[in-house]
Amino acid sequence: MPPVNRNNPRRAGSSDSRYAVMEFMREFPDDAACLDYLWRTLYSSGGRHYLCPKCDEMRTFHRVQSRPLYSCAKCGYGIHPTAGTIFEKSSTSLHLWFYGIYLMSSTRCGISAKQLERELGVTYKTAWRMFNKIRSLLTQDETPFDGIVEVDEAYIGGQAKWRSPARSKAKGVRRGSGTIKTPVVGLAQRGDNENSGKVFVTLARGNRAPDFVGHVMQKVLPATTVYTDETPKAEPLEKWGYHHGRVNHSQKVYVSGDVHTNTIEGFWALTKGGIGGVYHSVSTKHLQSYLDEYAFRYNNRDRVGRGMFTAFMERVIGEAEPRLPAPVSETPSVERS
Repeated sequence: MPPVNRNNPRRAGSSDSRYAVMEFMREFPDDAACLDYLWRTLYSSGGRHYLCPKCDEMRTFHRVQSRPLYSCAKCGYGIHPTAGTIFEKSSTSLHLWFYGIYLMSSTRCGISAKQLERELGVTYKTAWRMFNKIRSLLTQDETPFDGIVEVDEAYIGGQAKWRSPARSKAKGVRRGSGTIKTPVVGLAQRGDNENSGKVFVTLARGNRAPDFVGHVMQKVLPATTVYTDETPKAEPLEKWGYHHGRVNHSQKVYVSGDVHTNTIEGFWALTKGGIGGVYHSVSTKHLQSYLDEYAFRYNNRDRVGRGMFTAFMERVIGEAEPRLPAPVSETPSVERS
């Protein structure tokens, strides 16, 4: 066995991890490192110079040790790097915020607010607020799908207490009927040699064919190939200009050439397993935000570098950028005499 430095552990090359906890702790050892990361990323692009709004010139900014603030060396104008982010006006340590993001990004199926409370040593109220603030950034984009798209419905929730599954099947009760489950619609755009596939999931508007087709028309470009199961709700798709193929699951047909819905069904398996295993129960009121989280993880599963942590932090930074002036060159201007 080769000698190792126990005081400086390294991530094993065979590990599936892209950003281990020791790497996180080295990069963000305290509040100052986290604040400096926000400053470098949002304002200075890695340096200490920035266009001072008061001086209207490039100035050097220094960290104010007693406050989360960077101050202009010439006029004292202060800039708060946390302004416009989820950290704004929070009395919780910035280091704990970053570690909470790391914990949420390093799990495959999510982490509960109760587990955040235990890991961070904060109150449950604080952990719940942090959890929801971070998750609120993981929204799905509106980029339309094309190519080959799989569409499928799922029902998330508990079983009916007054009717057994066996009796429901015997009476021919429609899936999801007579339960307390919430219907959701998922669309999976298949990947190609250059790009990985993406998913889009949303709460169902209703239980009729126009509702089902409406979700497809909102997200999928016309003339796209759409694959579904045998649901009669998908019958109007061809009338609206889509190339429609289907597989009949009720007859044990799951793949017919290139026609299948295995991609979106695989996503449903991950989502239902995560919700049931981590959160146990999710109300309809908050279900969409949980779906957004699982879709975000799936769509960023192939991120390089620091992996999912980078994807999470890009959302934190992206939230603040519209409120900030555009950074300019790092070369400081010459002082006027």
